[in-house]
Amino acid sequence: MIDFEAAKEFVLNKLKKELKSGLCYHCYGHTIDVYESAIKLAKLEGVKGKDLVLLKTAALYHDTGFLLEYNEHEEKSAKVTRELLPQFGYSEQDIEVITAMITATKLPQKPTTLLEKILCDADLDYLGRDDFFMIAGKLLCEWNINGFPTPLKKWYHIQVDFLNNNNYFTSSAKSLRIEKKNENLTQILELLSEN
Repeated sequence: MIDFEAAKEFVLNKLKKELKSGLCYHCYGHTIDVYESAIKLAKLEGVKGKDLVLLKTAALYHDTGFLLEYNEHEEKSAKVTRELLPQFGYSEQDIEVITAMITATKLPQKPTTLLEKILCDADLDYLGRDDFFMIAGKLLCEWNINGFPTPLKKWYHIQVDFLNNNNYFTSSAKSLRIEKKNENLTQILELLSEN
């Protein structure tokens, strides 16, 4: 039987203690944000029972690969997940569903199941929120610290491309986030036109 609470407590403690300090974006707070967004979207999409447990687990474990290294973190996260979850009563089949959700978050996202779509939408939920600029700034900070120096103007151009190419997959995320995402995109375009 799955012991979700133990799996949750274990991974959150691990992330809190072991994530490197240079992860301004892919930090403990990001994991909590994705977890809460996934729960909200799951409720709106009618996901319950074991599927909800698997989704919540995937949200909590989706960035554990950053404990190992910065690049290819989705594959590393799937590896960490496969190693850790059996001790909490997850079956091989459960772990396959969870790791498929995690690897679906790799950009460009290509989810196929509803659970994969929810996790992908939760992972980029901030694109269509009021805190977009604060969170995007954390990612810029992280890039600069981790060997991807990016001038601000170039960063804004990257954000324009990213927002233009992002698609939410669930009807819930579309109705909640597209309008604000477009407003955020307009604001960046205005900033660029002023320079």
